[in-house]
Amino acid sequence: MNNTIKRIAIVGGGTAGWIAAALLVRLLGKNLEITLIESEAIGTVGVGEATIPPIQALNQALGIDEADFIRQTNATIKLGIQFENWNRAGDSYMHAFGDIGKGLALCGFEQLWLRGLETGVSTDFWDYSLNYQAAKQGRFAKFDSIPNTGMNGLVYAYHFDAGLYANYLRRYSEQAGVKRVEGLIDAVNLSPHDGAIETLALQDKSLISADLFIDCSGFRGLLINQALGVKYQDWSHWLPADSAVAVQSESVNPAVPYTRSIAHEAGWQWQIPLQNRVGNGLVFSSQYMTDQTATELLLQNIDGAVRTGPRVIKFKTGRREKAWHKNCISLGLASGFLEPLESTSIHMVQTAVTRLIKMFPHKGIKVAEIDEYNRQTKDEMEHIRDFIILHYAANQRPEPFWRACSEMPIPESLSNKISLFKQAGKTANVSDALFSDVAWQQVMIGQGLVPEDYHPLANSISLTQLSEFHGNIKTVINQVVSKLPTHQSFIDSLAAKED
Repeated sequence: MNNTIKRIAIVGGGTAGWIAAALLVRLLGKNLEITLIESEAIGTVGVGEATIPPIQALNQALGIDEADFIRQTNATIKLGIQFENWNRAGDSYMHAFGDIGKGLALCGFEQLWLRGLETGVSTDFWDYSLNYQAAKQGRFAKFDSIPNTGMNGLVYAYHFDAGLYANYLRRYSEQAGVKRVEGLIDAVNLSPHDGAIETLALQDKSLISADLFIDCSGFRGLLINQALGVKYQDWSHWLPADSAVAVQSESVNPAVPYTRSIAHEAGWQWQIPLQNRVGNGLVFSSQYMTDQTATELLLQNIDGAVRTGPRVIKFKTGRREKAWHKNCISLGLASGFLEPLESTSIHMVQTAVTRLIKMFPHKGIKVAEIDEYNRQTKDEMEHIRDFIILHYAANQRPEPFWRACSEMPIPESLSNKISLFKQAGKTANVSDALFSDVAWQQVMIGQGLVPEDYHPLANSISLTQLSEFHGNIKTVINQVVSKLPTHQSFIDSLAAKED
C-alpha cells in the first residue's frame, strides 16, 4: 500500500454511494478514476427523507442550484422536529433549528430565561424561537438576519425523496466523470501480503481493481465486514428499538415545515411531508411489539390513503469498531446505524466523505491517517448516540418499554451532561459538535429537565430590564413571522419559476 492513490471503487449506490461519488469527483476528480458498482437487483433501505441544516453546505459544495434541487426531489422546508408524547402523553415540544432568544455578553439566553422562570418573567422557552414560531404557523422565507436586532434569520433543512436525491446525484456524478458499473459482486479478493482488498470479482466474470475501496453496501457490510471482518459494536442496550415499518401516503393538507415524531407505547412514529406525498414510519422494539401490531398501529395513525405496502426493516444500532480498515472505508449503514430520530443518517455520510477528503491519502495509506479518521468518526457517532439516548432516558411514560428506557444505565458521557444541566443549567459541549448547546437545552427542557440554578451573570441586569428584554425578543419574532409568506407559497413559487 505504498503507491499513489489514483483509483477509487465505491460498492453500492443509494444516497451514501452517490454522495461519496459526487463529492469526490467534484473536489478530487482531476486526480482520480472513480468507479461505482451497484445493481438494480439490490434495493436500498431508503426511509431517510428528513435532513438537518448542514445539508445546505453539501449542496453548495457541489454547486447545486437550490430551486432546481427542491423541484427535482419533491422537497419541502424543515425548520425543526416536533416531539409529541415523548415525556408524557399529551406533551409536545420542538427541537427547532436556529437560536433561542438572544444572549448578553458571556451569558446565554437560557440563563436569562432560567432567571426569568424563578421570578415569573419568562414564558414558554419556544416563545423566543423564530424557527418554532414560523414552523407552527406554516410560514417560511429565506433571510440571514433580522435587521437592527443582532438576531439571526431562519435556519432550515429539507424533507425530500431520498431515492430522487440519489438519482439526482447519480446524474451529477456521471456527467462529471464517475463510471457506473451495473452488476453483482461475486467475490472480494484480498492481497496475500497485507490482507488489503485487491479486486472485486463480478458475477459476469469481470474484475474491478482500485487503490481505495468505499463500502456503501448497507447493513451487510460486504467489504468492511464480510471480507475484512471488522466487528460491530452493539448499542442496542442503550437504543433498544430494532425495527421499523414504513409506508407512503397521500397528502391531505399543505405540507408543514417541520418533521413530526410521535411517541407510541413501544416506539415512535415519523411523519415527513413532501410536495407530493407524506413519508410515514414507526420505529419500535420487537421485544415489546410485534411486526403486525406495529403495522396496524401505523396504518391507524395515517391521515391520507396509503400509496405503498408496509415494509418492515430490521436493524441493530451501533457502529463498526473501525470505519476505515486497511484500504477500505465504510459509509452509511455499512459503518453503523443510529435510528432516524434526529435525521442524522445522510449527515453522517456527508461528514464521513468530507473527513476522507481532508485526510485523503496521497503516496500510500498511512496508519496515522486511518487512526485519526477512526477517532473522529467514533467521537461523532458517540455524540449523536448520546443525544438520541437522551430522548428515551428522560421520559415519564408508564408503558413497560418506556419504563425500561428511563431506568436503563446510560453512557457516562450523557449522564454527566444531564447532571450538569439539572444542577447548574449549563451544557458542556465541544466546539465542533453537531448538536449545539441550544439543541441540548431544547430536548432537556422539553423532556422535563428544568435546572435547579442559573449562572450569576443573568443577575447583571435588573428585573425590569429582564422583563423588557424578554418582551422585546418576543415582539420582534412575532412581527417578523406575521409578515412571512406561507411555506406552501414558497414551494409553489419555485414550481411556477420552472414553468
